[in-house]
Amino acid sequence: MPLTNFKRMIQLADEVFATKSDPNQLDINEQVLDHLRSIHPATVSEYNDSNGPVAWILLIPTTKELMNQFIEGVISEKELYELTPWNTKYEALYLCSAMVLEEYRRKGIAKRLTLKAVEAIRNDHPIKSLFVWTFSNEGLLSAESLSRETSLPLLHRSDRK
Repeated sequence: MPLTNFKRMIQLADEVFATKSDPNQLDINEQVLDHLRSIHPATVSEYNDSNGPVAWILLIPTTKELMNQFIEGVISEKELYELTPWNTKYEALYLCSAMVLEEYRRKGIAKRLTLKAVEAIRNDHPIKSLFVWTFSNEGLLSAESLSRETSLPLLHRSDRK
């Protein structure tokens, strides 16, 4: 029996990010997703076909201070999520993850989802910069493209996996 798109997306997340074996990364579950949606509905986006999700993006709006601590390696991704205050104005946007099933890649799906989400968050918050901790060259190139398209500077955490 073939895997559903949802199960394939979960498998892809486990393969790429290995969050179950890295306590510094944010382990995404329904509670985390609900919390992020309460921060802003556009933090979690997905694109579906008739068989379920084929792309997921996750963004975390936060403060400039927490962004700088994360970029410098003072706090982990998990701590960034946990320390981000609720119900405040955010100045920075963490491009946490973008995943697309292989047969849907290079069609601009993740980029369109992310640009729409960034625009929605910017409508409500004075976002001044994007930041990223990339796990692949494709992720880095995508983040750089988003930075150009949004005219927001992009900061990088230096301890790439």
